[in-house]
Amino acid sequence: MTQIVVLASGNVGKLKEFQHMLTSCDLDVRPQSEFKVAEAEEIGLSFVENAIIKARNACDHTGLPAIADDSGLAVDALKGAPGIYSARFSQGWQGREASDQHNNNYLLEQLADISDAERTARYHCILVYMRSAADPTPLICQGSLEGRILRQPVGDNGFGYDPLFYLPKYQCSCAQLDKAEKNRISHRAIAMQKLLQALTH
Repeated sequence: MTQIVVLASGNVGKLKEFQHMLTSCDLDVRPQSEFKVAEAEEIGLSFVENAIIKARNACDHTGLPAIADDSGLAVDALKGAPGIYSARFSQGWQGREASDQHNNNYLLEQLADISDAERTARYHCILVYMRSAADPTPLICQGSLEGRILRQPVGDNGFGYDPLFYLPKYQCSCAQLDKAEKNRISHRAIAMQKLLQALTH
């Protein structure tokens, strides 16, 4: 029997990626908005803490198992920033709200004097699967993707920092990968493969 699982995210880009990656398993993944679950306040200080907070919130409101992720970009020259603040990195910069484009512009400004060799970065994704809000042993899986930050955006696919995130192995930015390829190699895909293995063993 297919198990309904709540995806604890309101991020449209993430929802599309998850739904595409989970079509092969016996889970009926539904966005938390379908259950009128409000976004959890991300008060954790790590990707793991925030993912657990979000999953527990979705379980608590629906009574169903939940999958949550917390992911972001860690730039070595910025001591791991933007990190858990990736989605709201540019909040207040130039008196504006954070957005993908604004975050990218702010990141470029922060790295303006940093050489190409020192622009190393990685995407991190933590995925948490909670069977219930009181689950004492949630499944926690991690994926990461190594790259470096370009000096200007390249490519039209993807979202977030993808146009600035260069993959030396593929000689293109994440935003130049087609959806199938990105869903195969991304930090989220790596974490998802680990989660699917954990759920089926």
